Amino acid sequence: MSVPDYMQCAEDHQTLLVVVQPIGIVPEESFFRIYKRISAVSQVNVRDSQRVLYIRYRHHYPPENNEWGDFQTHRKVVGLITITDCSSAKDWPQTFEKFHLQKEMYGSTLYDSRLFVFGLQGEIAEQPRTDVAFYPSYDECETVEKRIEDFIESLFIVLESKRLDRATDKSGDKIPLLCVPFEKKDFVGLDTDSRHYKKRCQGRMRKHVGDLCLQAGMLQDSLVHYHMAVELLRSVNDFLWLGAALEGLCSASVIYHYPGGTGGKVGSRRAQGGSLSAEAGNRHRPGALTSNGINADTSAEIGRAKNCLSPEDIIDKYKEAISYYGKYKNAGVIELEACVKAVRVLAIQKRSMEASEFLQNAVYINLRQLSEEEKIQRYSILSELYERIGFHRKSAFFKRIAAMQCAAPSIPEPGWRACYKLLLETLPGYSLSLDPKDFSKGTHRGWAAVQMRLLHELVYASRRMGNPALCVRHLSFLLQTMLDFLSDQEKKDVTQSLESYTAKCPGTMEFITFPDGLKLPPVPFTKLPIVRSVKLLNLPTSLRPHKMKSLLGQNVSTKSPFIYSPIIAHSRGEERNKKIDFQWVQGDVCEVQLMVYNPMPFELRVENMGLLTTGVEFESLPAALSLPAESGLYPVTLVGVPQTTGQITVNGYHTSVFGVYSDCLLDNLPGVKTNGCTVEVIPALPRLQISTSLPRSAHTLQPSSGDEISTNVSVQLYNGETQQLIIKLENIGTEPLEKLEVTVKTVNTKEKLYGDFLSWKLEDTLSQFPLKPGKIATFTVNIKVKLDFSCQENLLQDLSDDGISVTGLPLSSPFRQVVKPRVETKPINPQESSKVGDFSHVKMLEAILNFKYSGGPGHVEGYYRNLSLGLHVEVEPSVFFTRVSTLPATSTRQCHLLLDVFNSTEHELTISARNNEDLILHAGECQRMAIQVDKFSFESFPESPADGTQFANAKQLEEERQQAKGLEINSKLDICWKIPSLKREGEASVEGVLNQLVLEHLQLAPLQWDILVDGKLCDCDIVVDCKVGDPIPLEVKLTNWSKHSVGPFALTVTPYQDYQNGVHNYELQDAITFVGSNTFYIDSVKPTKDSVYFGALLFLYTGDFYLNIKFHEDNCSKELPLSWFCLPSVHIRAMEPMVQTKL
Repeated sequence: MSVPDYMQCAEDHQTLLVVVQPIGIVPEESFFRIYKRISAVSQVNVRDSQRVLYIRYRHHYPPENNEWGDFQTHRKVVGLITITDCSSAKDWPQTFEKFHLQKEMYGSTLYDSRLFVFGLQGEIAEQPRTDVAFYPSYDECETVEKRIEDFIESLFIVLESKRLDRATDKSGDKIPLLCVPFEKKDFVGLDTDSRHYKKRCQGRMRKHVGDLCLQAGMLQDSLVHYHMAVELLRSVNDFLWLGAALEGLCSASVIYHYPGGTGGKVGSRRAQGGSLSAEAGNRHRPGALTSNGINADTSAEIGRAKNCLSPEDIIDKYKEAISYYGKYKNAGVIELEACVKAVRVLAIQKRSMEASEFLQNAVYINLRQLSEEEKIQRYSILSELYERIGFHRKSAFFKRIAAMQCAAPSIPEPGWRACYKLLLETLPGYSLSLDPKDFSKGTHRGWAAVQMRLLHELVYASRRMGNPALCVRHLSFLLQTMLDFLSDQEKKDVTQSLESYTAKCPGTMEFITFPDGLKLPPVPFTKLPIVRSVKLLNLPTSLRPHKMKSLLGQNVSTKSPFIYSPIIAHSRGEERNKKIDFQWVQGDVCEVQLMVYNPMPFELRVENMGLLTTGVEFESLPAALSLPAESGLYPVTLVGVPQTTGQITVNGYHTSVFGVYSDCLLDNLPGVKTNGCTVEVIPALPRLQISTSLPRSAHTLQPSSGDEISTNVSVQLYNGETQQLIIKLENIGTEPLEKLEVTVKTVNTKEKLYGDFLSWKLEDTLSQFPLKPGKIATFTVNIKVKLDFSCQENLLQDLSDDGISVTGLPLSSPFRQVVKPRVETKPINPQESSKVGDFSHVKMLEAILNFKYSGGPGHVEGYYRNLSLGLHVEVEPSVFFTRVSTLPATSTRQCHLLLDVFNSTEHELTISARNNEDLILHAGECQRMAIQVDKFSFESFPESPADGTQFANAKQLEEERQQAKGLEINSKLDICWKIPSLKREGEASVEGVLNQLVLEHLQLAPLQWDILVDGKLCDCDIVVDCKVGDPIPLEVKLTNWSKHSVGPFALTVTPYQDYQNGVHNYELQDAITFVGSNTFYIDSVKPTKDSVYFGALLFLYTGDFYLNIKFHEDNCSKELPLSWFCLPSVHIRAMEPMVQTKL
């Protein structure tokens, strides 16, 4: 026997072999369709019996194997079924002749045969025949299965008759010697009458009967015969047939112990346990003999216990049988098949190590020179058997040998497709998978060197198949999964090969589907480059959307009546882990930052790198980058524009590396750190861009809130100077700008500011709204720097210290003096010198203009944007007021304010006040200017904490009152300076200069005294003219502006004459007389009330007279300050009466 059947299993010993073959030209599809229906009838219950017949069908069987039918009857072809096409009656004789020729091929062993004719109709088809069945077509053959069952019953009849004939041979009859083909020449000339020869014949015949009993469904009887055959054959050392008897014993025991079969087809065989009890009843019929030839009514269990081998004994007997087969060179096929059967049994028993010993023996069994196809089959079966016993790597080893055999050089046309398919089947054995996801979890499994070799062989087979897409897929898989095990040179070689293949067929993310349904998953390059972190970036500060605050607040859910619900917090826990607390805006460019590095030993070019998103329509803007060899972490920013609103999830990124397009999902990258993947996209908002008339500043403002400032501008101004800042507002977005609010915040300054630093009129700008895309609106801001103008350092010498008196000087002729620092007043400590008296010190003012704007769909949803402009102002000192004092004026309601003004600039400067001449100051020069001012009434300012509850304490209240007084005084003075050479001008404020004493001098007394002579109010230099001899009315009016009632008061009016030489004459009794008393008595005056008292004077002589009014010292007047009793001076000029002459 030369052709092994690697699919043999122990239960095949009980089957009848039936060959199904075509005659003539039969379509292959039609033949196998009928063959499939025929082979479905694999077991038949014998009529009038509980026995079951098992049939094994083959569509090809070597005739030389049939010659071993006496050695093992399941190898004998006992049935022949032929299928033919015959469309006309004239072809029928030739067809029937071919049928007979086919029968002659197996004629010596056939029990019966059948011919199925398709397509023939007419008289021939209507003739009743047992061995021929006619069918109109392959579709109209419903009775095929019934014909096959009848055919099998006919085989059973012949089988049963042969079994009975052989089993009932009398001991006196001569028993023929059964031989295998290679033994016939060895038995020529033997003594057939010897006892040794007869035992050999009996033993072989007993073994033959056991085979027939096993095929006939009599399992217990076969066991008995096999045992008897083993004893007889062992006694004569007939090792070949002894091995066959032992194998038959093993097969019968396997059939009993494993009714499901050992061939791997679960449920293909009916359970055999019930057949033994049926055989017990069959023993009473003739021919059913026991081991001693006497009918015995014993139970099946007792018989099994005596004759059936245990599972352990089955393997021992297999080993013994195989050892006997090994003694015969021509029995190599039998030995090989026995090893295969034993392995299948051991696989069921889960005895893998023993099974591997049998398989190892099978590997080294020498057969005749096998063809390449037989070698492929042999290695494939070895691989399958190793797989069944759990030796996966060994299985893969033999399957790979089979694959290589498919493309052996000796084959004229190598089967690269078969080679590729077998190589694919070896992958699991080497812990390889075609899915790269299996390699992204945990440590690497398997031997990387072997795996890389196998992948290279897959690439080579794919190339020889002419399929570059497969080459690209496998090379990509090799590069992705084996990157850590490739040397630098191997990395270069693989990438070069990959680029050469992708030039013909680029790598895609599509599945590659094979004809048999196998799908090759895509291989994304998640390691080229390697991504360590993915961070969704917030929009730039100027573009971030803000939600307008509602009455409920932003963190309160309106869907629940509860303030806090732990159920809601728990259910949304996972969502919070991935959702980000900022928003993106529809239509704006959004950014995602990736930290990547290049593991390759050469520069890595990544093309078409972009984002993969879901949830919102997203336009990804791909980028291209080049990473240096083995670079460290390298930031890469991927951008895109959301086109719609809603929730957007960043699932990953896509790349193109070496011509392979990859979609890399974050879920498949367990080592990637991310701050979340889901962000909300709100409706579109306008985009505002600002440009100014000022240069950009090198100083960057850092607001305390942490917000960024988009633009910083700077300007240099002198203290008190005002400049306009023109801001152009351009809508560079796609939505109209509808709303705008402007606020300002001063930051990083310790300087005291007076007045409004920045001021504007927003109405002029809003009149240009809504601002359409591309349009520009202007916004004007007035920058007014007004810091403290005082010089509190005692560095400059006082003008009065030089012995120069200012009293008596005409107020219209100011005194000029160049002031130099006094040596004795300079500080000794140089550190103090840097702090004190540094008039060139430049002070910094910083402010942030915040533009809050909105429009479009985002405005409807309640969103707005903030844009900040940083303003950096360098304030250089202009003038300083080094000293401030007051002098009384001729009027009680006026006084003179004396200011020592110092020019701290390097230019000539003029300074002016209201109703005063301009004063010219050279650089570093100081002059005193006197300004006559009306006294002020400060009673409208808050005096008690009850009136100023917004102030923290009394000290703060007093400071606020003093500041308000200074503001009012400064507005009346209107002091301005000009630098003609620079054409710059500004204001000089005295708000921070005035101390408490000066303020008191500038304040009107709460008691207002008015004196009227002849109805004229007397004050300052007013001279009242009167006539001698006429009584002149004198009125004294007191208005109480204090908070309390005052009085009563008494005052005396005394006239006098001033000789302008320091001599006053009060002896004027003869010149002036009072009409009534010269003493006035004033009763108590309530707050805001007034009281008027009348008197009269009579001048007897002409001249200039003055009135001196003195208060009587009493308790009421002593309680009040002296400044409250400041009465105006009265100057009266008495003249001769005019004489009227009559014409």
